[in-house]
Amino acid sequence: MLLMFAGLFLILVFVLLGPFFFKKVEEQLEAFFFVMGLLAVTISGMWSLHVVEDALLEPVKITLAVLLFGLVFHYLRTPIRHNILRVERALGFRIFFFLIVVGLGLLSSVITAIIASLLLVEIVSGIRLDKRAETELVIITCFSIGLGAALTPIGEPLSTIAVFKLKGEPYHADFWFLLKFLWPFVIPGILAMGIFADFLHARHVTPDRSLHGPSREALSVVFLRAARVYVFVMALVLLGTGFMPIVDAFVVRLPGWGLYWLNMISAVIDNATLTAAEVSPKMSINQLSLLLMGLLIAGGMLIPGNIPNIIAAGRLKIPSRAWARLGVPLGLVLMLIYFPILLLTT
Repeated sequence: MLLMFAGLFLILVFVLLGPFFFKKVEEQLEAFFFVMGLLAVTISGMWSLHVVEDALLEPVKITLAVLLFGLVFHYLRTPIRHNILRVERALGFRIFFFLIVVGLGLLSSVITAIIASLLLVEIVSGIRLDKRAETELVIITCFSIGLGAALTPIGEPLSTIAVFKLKGEPYHADFWFLLKFLWPFVIPGILAMGIFADFLHARHVTPDRSLHGPSREALSVVFLRAARVYVFVMALVLLGTGFMPIVDAFVVRLPGWGLYWLNMISAVIDNATLTAAEVSPKMSINQLSLLLMGLLIAGGMLIPGNIPNIIAAGRLKIPSRAWARLGVPLGLVLMLIYFPILLLTT
């Protein structure tokens, strides 16, 4: 038993720190997590036909969603951008910013966080904001996308893994499980991000209204992205299964408030990875609410914390320091606001 825990803790350290210290690991994150997942399940002795079936089937829904909306976006990119610019001209920046932040936040649970972040890239590159205003709008919207995508298991890997790990006793989590108990916290947060984005309307906007921005992705990239999502979620299923002995022995004993503040590390570690390592059906709703909201909020603070951040920052060339300048204080304020609300209502 002692050797098993030592092995699992060692794997957990590799999973959390490997992407920061090894460039190859960061570049091949899905393959690395997959190998670590295989080792975790093996060391914990959790292998079964059911585990193999879960690993193969759980990623299917989110992968199909990413592929379907990726194909739609690939072929309709130009008319989408033209219509977005028409709406912006008609509404003005203040209302437009609010609608973008709130709209993408809500839609992300349906079209996936990945597609929502790609749409965000096209929008901000099309309306030609100055760099500071562009960066601020992207960060605020990524907070909104990160919150909204958690409402359904096709929204992002975090929600996929959370629902997978809670589908048995006592919660019997279904497609709408996260929506039912997270919406009172998520929806106001999305609306608050939309209102906050209104402050950007006074920023200078360049007069260039031509369709600039990142070049169109090749069709092969759409399929490759879907394949990488499949492997990534499969790896998280294996990691979540393999880490269950650690979760049951240590994590479930932590109070909800402890999980909330502990998960500020989601700012530098992808929050889906932490979900795989932490969530357990033995937790109370109070623990789950605090745990998940801590992950969702802190995940927007720095670029590595969430998939939308990584996509948007990479495509728009936003440096880490520029992201942290707004992301860290905004995330801290949200953490402080949400903390007493969560304690009193869950």
